Amino acid sequence: MGVSHFLCFAIASLLCLALVCPSHAQNSPQDYLNAHNAARRQVGVRPMAWDDKLATYARNYANKHIGDCKMVHSGGPYGENLAWSSGDMSGTAAVKMWVCGHYTQVVWGKSVRLGCAKVRCNSGGTFIVCSYDPRGNIVGQKPY
Repeated sequence: MGVSHFLCFAIASLLCLALVCPSHAQNSPQDYLNAHNAARRQVGVRPMAWDDKLATYARNYANKHIGDCKMVHSGGPYGENLAWSSGDMSGTAAVKMWVCGHYTQVVWGKSVRLGCAKVRCNSGGTFIVCSYDPRGNIVGQKPY
């Protein structure tokens, strides 16, 4: 009887974790790439590749905003998308939001490298940064 109670408790605990933390499975480099490349595939643009240098840049910038979660662009050498949520947000959800609101950078044909980072702000919110190289959204140029 003791073993069956333990197994029930263990299974219930795992289910609770799966329900409470579902977005952790959507924050890996491959998840960011898959979400971007799905949108790019729709318009015939070649896929992006993950770039650790860009991910480090995005992480360093995101870490600067842990205290305030401010939606201010870095002004750096790369293209950039930012996302903020008052609660948890997955990287995949951020990319889906950008496909709706910042579409051209996501599908910019000349942007071929991607690096992203997600931080939890002191307020409990989420701040996500994706950096693109070469940068897109250039006035007077078509995205693809």
